[in-house]
Amino acid sequence: MLRGYVLHARPYRESSMLLNLLVDGLGRVDAVARVGSGKRSIKSIVQPFQPLLFQLSGRSDLRTLTQIESASPAVPLTGDALYAAMYLNELLVRVLGNHQSGEALFFSYHQSLLALAKGFEQTTLRYFELKLLSELGCMPSLVKDADGADIQADGCYRFIPEQGFTPFIGDARRQEALPGSTLLALAENRLQQEDWQAAKVLTRQLLRPLLGDKPLLSRQLFARRGGNLPREPQPPSRGEK
Repeated sequence: MLRGYVLHARPYRESSMLLNLLVDGLGRVDAVARVGSGKRSIKSIVQPFQPLLFQLSGRSDLRTLTQIESASPAVPLTGDALYAAMYLNELLVRVLGNHQSGEALFFSYHQSLLALAKGFEQTTLRYFELKLLSELGCMPSLVKDADGADIQADGCYRFIPEQGFTPFIGDARRQEALPGSTLLALAENRLQQEDWQAAKVLTRQLLRPLLGDKPLLSRQLFARRGGNLPREPQPPSRGEK
Protein backbone atom coordinates (compact mmCIF):
# COMPACT_ATOMS: atom_id res chain seq x y z
CA MET A 1 0.00 0.00 0.00
CA LEU A 2 1.11 3.55 -0.75
CA ARG A 3 0.46 6.53 1.47
CA GLY A 4 -0.38 10.03 0.36
CA TYR A 5 -2.53 13.12 0.57
CA VAL A 6 -5.08 14.60 -1.79
CA LEU A 7 -3.93 18.08 -2.85
CA HIS A 8 -6.99 18.84 -4.96
CA ALA A 9 -10.15 16.91 -5.84
CA ARG A 10 -12.94 17.51 -8.32
CA PRO A 11 -15.94 15.45 -9.46
CA TYR A 12 -15.56 13.16 -12.47
CA ARG A 13 -18.54 11.47 -14.06
CA GLU A 14 -21.25 10.15 -11.75
CA SER A 15 -19.37 8.43 -8.96
CA SER A 16 -15.68 9.19 -9.45
CA MET A 17 -13.22 11.98 -8.71
CA LEU A 18 -10.15 13.40 -10.39
CA LEU A 19 -7.37 13.79 -7.85
CA ASN A 20 -4.04 15.58 -7.62
CA LEU A 21 -2.07 13.63 -5.02
CA LEU A 22 1.22 13.90 -3.15
CA VAL A 23 2.42 10.31 -2.77
CA ASP A 24 5.27 9.17 -0.54
CA GLY A 25 8.25 8.31 -2.74
CA LEU A 26 6.49 9.30 -5.97
CA GLY A 27 5.58 12.95 -5.49
CA ARG A 28 2.81 14.51 -7.59
CA VAL A 29 0.48 11.91 -9.08
CA ASP A 30 -2.78 12.56 -10.93
CA ALA A 31 -5.39 9.81 -10.64
CA VAL A 32 -9.04 8.95 -10.96
CA ALA A 33 -10.79 7.27 -8.05
CA ARG A 34 -14.17 5.60 -7.93
CA VAL A 35 -15.77 6.84 -4.70
CA GLY A 36 -19.25 5.37 -5.10
CA SER A 37 -22.50 6.94 -4.01
CA GLY A 38 -25.00 6.79 -1.21
CA LYS A 39 -24.17 5.19 2.13
CA ARG A 40 -21.22 3.28 0.71
CA SER A 41 -19.50 6.35 -0.74
CA ILE A 42 -15.93 7.03 0.39
CA LYS A 43 -16.03 10.62 -0.90
CA SER A 44 -15.76 11.96 2.65
CA ILE A 45 -12.24 10.56 3.10
CA VAL A 46 -10.92 11.36 -0.39
CA GLN A 47 -10.34 14.94 0.64
CA PRO A 48 -7.35 17.23 1.38
CA PHE A 49 -5.55 16.83 4.72
CA GLN A 50 -6.79 13.26 5.18
CA PRO A 51 -3.88 10.76 5.29
CA LEU A 52 -4.69 7.91 2.91
CA LEU A 53 -3.53 4.42 2.09
CA PHE A 54 -4.19 3.12 -1.42
CA GLN A 55 -2.96 1.27 -4.48
CA LEU A 56 -2.12 2.82 -7.84
CA SER A 57 -2.51 1.14 -11.20
CA GLY A 58 -1.85 2.16 -14.78
CA ARG A 59 1.14 3.72 -16.46
CA SER A 60 -0.34 6.77 -18.16
CA ASP A 61 -0.28 10.34 -16.86
CA LEU A 62 -3.67 9.63 -15.25
CA ARG A 63 -3.44 6.65 -12.89
CA THR A 64 -6.23 4.73 -11.15
CA LEU A 65 -6.57 4.81 -7.36
CA THR A 66 -7.93 1.67 -5.70
CA GLN A 67 -8.26 0.02 -2.26
CA ILE A 68 -8.57 3.46 -0.67
CA GLU A 69 -8.71 3.77 3.12
CA SER A 70 -7.87 6.36 5.73
CA ALA A 71 -4.47 5.91 7.35
CA SER A 72 -5.40 8.02 10.38
CA PRO A 73 -7.84 10.79 11.28
CA ALA A 74 -7.73 13.91 9.13
CA VAL A 75 -5.25 16.56 10.27
CA PRO A 76 -7.33 19.06 12.32
CA LEU A 77 -6.90 22.45 10.68
CA THR A 78 -8.95 25.56 11.37
CA GLY A 79 -8.74 29.32 10.88
CA ASP A 80 -5.40 30.70 9.69
CA ALA A 81 -3.82 27.23 9.76
CA LEU A 82 -6.44 25.89 7.35
CA TYR A 83 -5.84 28.70 4.86
CA ALA A 84 -2.09 28.21 5.18
CA ALA A 85 -2.49 24.49 4.42
CA MET A 86 -4.66 25.38 1.40
CA TYR A 87 -1.79 27.58 0.24
CA LEU A 88 0.66 24.68 0.49
CA ASN A 89 -1.68 22.47 -1.54
CA GLU A 90 -2.17 25.05 -4.28
CA LEU A 91 1.56 25.74 -4.36
CA LEU A 92 2.33 22.06 -4.90
CA VAL A 93 -0.33 21.62 -7.59
CA ARG A 94 0.92 24.68 -9.46
CA VAL A 95 4.64 23.95 -9.21
CA LEU A 96 4.84 20.16 -9.49
CA GLY A 97 4.30 18.38 -12.78
CA ASN A 98 6.02 18.57 -16.16
CA HIS A 99 8.79 16.21 -15.01
CA GLN A 100 9.01 17.86 -11.57
CA SER A 101 7.40 15.28 -9.31
CA GLY A 102 8.68 16.32 -5.86
CA GLU A 103 9.15 12.69 -4.81
CA ALA A 104 11.04 13.64 -1.62
CA LEU A 105 8.47 16.16 -0.36
CA PHE A 106 5.92 13.91 1.33
CA PHE A 107 7.47 13.83 4.80
CA SER A 108 8.13 17.59 4.86
CA TYR A 109 4.55 18.24 3.76
CA HIS A 110 3.16 15.88 6.41
CA GLN A 111 5.28 17.51 9.12
CA SER A 112 4.15 20.97 7.96
CA LEU A 113 0.49 19.98 8.30
CA LEU A 114 1.09 18.63 11.80
CA ALA A 115 2.89 21.85 12.75
CA LEU A 116 0.01 23.96 11.41
CA ALA A 117 -2.47 21.85 13.38
CA LYS A 118 -0.74 23.13 16.53
CA GLY A 119 -1.13 26.74 15.39
CA PHE A 120 -0.34 28.95 12.42
CA GLU A 121 3.22 30.25 12.18
CA GLN A 122 4.84 31.86 9.16
CA THR A 123 8.02 29.89 9.77
CA THR A 124 6.20 26.66 8.85
CA LEU A 125 5.48 28.06 5.39
CA ARG A 126 8.97 29.46 4.88
CA TYR A 127 10.71 26.20 5.74
CA PHE A 128 8.44 24.20 3.44
CA GLU A 129 8.95 26.67 0.60
CA LEU A 130 12.71 26.25 1.00
CA LYS A 131 12.35 22.46 0.94
CA LEU A 132 10.26 22.70 -2.24
CA LEU A 133 12.75 25.01 -3.93
CA SER A 134 15.65 22.75 -2.94
CA GLU A 135 13.84 19.69 -4.28
CA LEU A 136 13.34 21.45 -7.62
CA GLY A 137 16.96 22.62 -7.77
CA CYS A 138 15.98 26.29 -7.54
CA MET A 139 17.44 27.14 -4.13
CA PRO A 140 20.60 29.28 -4.08
CA SER A 141 23.14 28.98 -1.30
CA LEU A 142 22.13 30.87 1.81
CA VAL A 143 25.62 30.80 3.33
CA LYS A 144 27.75 31.84 0.32
CA ASP A 145 27.33 34.86 -1.94
CA ALA A 146 27.58 34.82 -5.74
CA ASP A 147 31.38 35.14 -5.53
CA GLY A 148 31.77 32.29 -3.04
CA ALA A 149 32.38 34.51 -0.01
CA ASP A 150 30.66 33.78 3.30
CA ILE A 151 27.35 35.55 3.89
CA GLN A 152 27.91 38.04 6.71
CA ALA A 153 25.26 38.35 9.40
CA ASP A 154 25.77 42.12 9.58
CA GLY A 155 25.74 42.51 5.79
CA CYS A 156 22.92 43.27 3.37
CA TYR A 157 22.30 41.41 0.10
CA ARG A 158 20.30 41.43 -3.10
CA PHE A 159 19.24 38.26 -4.93
CA ILE A 160 20.21 38.10 -8.61
CA PRO A 161 18.50 35.26 -10.56
CA GLU A 162 20.89 32.56 -11.83
CA GLN A 163 23.71 34.13 -9.82
CA GLY A 164 22.87 34.22 -6.16
CA PHE A 165 23.27 36.88 -3.51
CA THR A 166 25.40 39.94 -4.05
CA PRO A 167 26.25 42.64 -1.49
CA PHE A 168 23.57 45.33 -1.49
CA ILE A 169 24.78 48.91 -1.81
CA GLY A 170 22.14 51.44 -0.90
CA ASP A 171 19.30 52.01 1.53
CA ALA A 172 19.00 48.85 3.67
CA ARG A 173 15.31 49.67 4.23
CA ARG A 174 14.40 48.95 0.61
CA GLN A 175 12.33 45.83 0.09
CA GLU A 176 14.93 44.05 -2.04
CA ALA A 177 17.60 44.48 0.65
CA LEU A 178 17.96 41.13 2.46
CA PRO A 179 19.78 41.08 5.81
CA GLY A 180 22.57 38.55 5.96
CA SER A 181 21.28 37.55 9.39
CA THR A 182 17.95 36.48 7.82
CA LEU A 183 19.68 34.41 5.13
CA LEU A 184 21.72 32.59 7.76
CA ALA A 185 18.64 32.10 9.96
CA LEU A 186 16.82 30.53 7.00
CA ALA A 187 19.77 28.24 6.32
CA GLU A 188 19.75 27.07 9.94
CA ASN A 189 15.94 26.88 10.45
CA ARG A 190 15.98 29.45 13.24
CA LEU A 191 13.84 32.29 11.92
CA GLN A 192 12.71 34.90 14.42
CA GLN A 193 9.86 37.37 14.08
CA GLU A 194 12.22 40.12 12.93
CA ASP A 195 13.17 37.90 9.95
CA TRP A 196 9.64 37.18 8.74
CA GLN A 197 9.19 40.03 6.28
CA ALA A 198 12.56 39.64 4.56
CA ALA A 199 12.15 35.86 4.41
CA LYS A 200 8.72 36.27 2.81
CA VAL A 201 10.08 38.68 0.21
CA LEU A 202 12.88 36.25 -0.67
CA THR A 203 10.74 33.12 -1.03
CA ARG A 204 8.20 35.01 -3.14
CA GLN A 205 11.00 36.16 -5.41
CA LEU A 206 12.35 32.62 -5.73
CA LEU A 207 8.91 31.10 -6.38
CA ARG A 208 7.73 33.68 -8.91
CA PRO A 209 9.42 32.06 -11.97
CA LEU A 210 7.79 28.73 -11.05
CA LEU A 211 4.31 30.16 -10.44
CA GLY A 212 4.10 32.65 -13.28
CA ASP A 213 1.78 35.63 -13.22
CA LYS A 214 -1.46 33.85 -12.32
CA PRO A 215 -2.42 34.75 -8.71
CA LEU A 216 -2.82 32.00 -6.14
CA LEU A 217 -6.48 31.64 -5.15
CA SER A 218 -5.56 30.67 -1.58
CA ARG A 219 -3.88 34.05 -1.07
CA GLN A 220 -6.94 35.87 -2.42
CA LEU A 221 -9.27 33.93 -0.13
CA PHE A 222 -7.09 34.63 2.86
CA ALA A 223 -6.87 38.31 2.01
CA ARG A 224 -10.68 38.54 1.94
CA ARG A 225 -10.74 36.89 5.35
CA GLY A 226 -8.33 39.50 6.67
CA GLY A 227 -5.72 36.96 7.66
CA ASN A 228 -1.95 36.90 7.76
CA LEU A 229 -1.07 34.53 4.94
CA PRO A 230 1.95 35.98 3.16
CA ARG A 231 1.02 37.98 0.07
CA GLU A 232 2.97 38.95 -2.98
CA PRO A 233 5.45 41.75 -2.21
CA GLN A 234 4.38 45.04 -3.75
CA PRO A 235 6.71 47.19 -5.86
CA PRO A 236 8.07 50.37 -4.23
CA SER A 237 5.85 53.41 -4.49
CA ARG A 238 6.95 56.25 -6.76
CA GLY A 239 8.16 58.19 -3.76
CA GLU A 240 10.72 55.49 -2.92
CA LYS A 241 14.14 55.36 -4.51
